[in-house]
Amino acid sequence: MPDALERSRRIVFTGAAGGIGTMVRPLLAAAYPGLVLSDRVKPGNLRPDETFVSADLTRPDEVAKAVEGAHSVLHFGGHSTEGPWDAVLQANIVGCYNLFEAARQAGVKRIVFASSNHAVGFYPRRKKIGTDVTVRPDSRYGVSKAFGEALGALYSDKHGIAVTCLRIGNVGPRPLDVRRLSIWISPEDLVQLIRIGLDHPQVRFEILYGASDNAATWWDNSRAHKLGYRPTGKAEAFRAHAEAEQAKIGPDPVGDLFQGGTFCSAEFTNDVKRAGP
Repeated sequence: MPDALERSRRIVFTGAAGGIGTMVRPLLAAAYPGLVLSDRVKPGNLRPDETFVSADLTRPDEVAKAVEGAHSVLHFGGHSTEGPWDAVLQANIVGCYNLFEAARQAGVKRIVFASSNHAVGFYPRRKKIGTDVTVRPDSRYGVSKAFGEALGALYSDKHGIAVTCLRIGNVGPRPLDVRRLSIWISPEDLVQLIRIGLDHPQVRFEILYGASDNAATWWDNSRAHKLGYRPTGKAEAFRAHAEAEQAKIGPDPVGDLFQGGTFCSAEFTNDVKRAGP
């Protein structure tokens, strides 16, 4: 738990108006009062102790203003799904660089980067993987998240910023289909991982999987557990709902083979036997 001095840190939360930001903000606020929220649009239900700073990640001057005086940054901003190359490039690659560089210049000590399972989406579902595997992105979006992880390693090793990259599965109150039984994470468990990134003294550069205690997991998250992660969410409790929703979707001859699901099958022109490791 942060002591009184640590609780007074200026923590900037980019992408605060997005879906994940909206879910975790109330939970973070209890531990870290006075969050500085940043996005292109103002989040709803701003608390009296929260501050909003408008910033477009593609504009270095706006990003610099947002992180001015910050001790830590939660970088959840950017393009949140697959999209045209220019949209992904500007928000998730140029924007991510702008954020890390502005943080370096501002003397930021810690960054928690919202990476994604789509950085490794072309691993087959039958294969359990750790965080030390070669990235196998399933989309332009996945490529941008792999870039963010690499950038985090650079800024950790070269500039001493403590960086935690969270390969987030799917955040929500319950898994939405069978694939998400393996990758689901509750908002409460995601906040646990964020707090490790903000507070754990051993963090230098870490990649952790953003998943709850899922019986069907494809990921070895032992490093997160060594850092104190104790997830309470269990996807298996929602299996009946997930299977019912899956029946409405139907089969995907490509996506059903790989961890990235429909991100793998979209625009796919390869032979499935030649895809993935």
